[in-house]
Amino acid sequence: MPHPIVVIVPLVLFVLLAGAFLLVLRRAAGVVAETREIEAFRRASADLAARIDESLGGVADRIDAVRRRKIAPEEIRENLDAAADAVLRYGDEAASLNAPGGLETLRETIADELARAGRALEMVEHGCVLLGQQTARPRELEGETAIKRGYLNILHARDAIARAAADAGHPGAHAGRRWFSERPPG
Repeated sequence: MPHPIVVIVPLVLFVLLAGAFLLVLRRAAGVVAETREIEAFRRASADLAARIDESLGGVADRIDAVRRRKIAPEEIRENLDAAADAVLRYGDEAASLNAPGGLETLRETIADELARAGRALEMVEHGCVLLGQQTARPRELEGETAIKRGYLNILHARDAIARAAADAGHPGAHAGRRWFSERPPG
């Protein structure tokens, strides 16, 4: 009959190894789940940013044509209304993005820049109204200034949204956990 210690030591070692294996497996599953969340957010934000860029790019081109006096301010009224509606819908979509830990600021940046674009569209609309009134020169200058400021704010908002979506795809943008430590990366 074998000595009891000869049986107990291998059993204890087996239980310890099984526990360590389960711990590593659990951590690996957490990393995989976190990676999936980050990738889903990256894809969703990139898709949203591409659609925003297309919408704002189209209206920016029309606004630029008004700035350069190639088309009348009244001709872009429908474009401004459509862009304002799109910005509102995109804002709702940005607010509903499921941002994993550490990426909430990117979601907020996108939403904030969409709000900025919405205000810029209102400014352009105000400028178009002033230009369409055929009044004294000071009002015309005010209208031109409003259109130019709105146009530039739309361009800046587009750029900031594109940067935020690019940052979501950048591995260093996420300050997630490491395998065996809770220290922030880098």
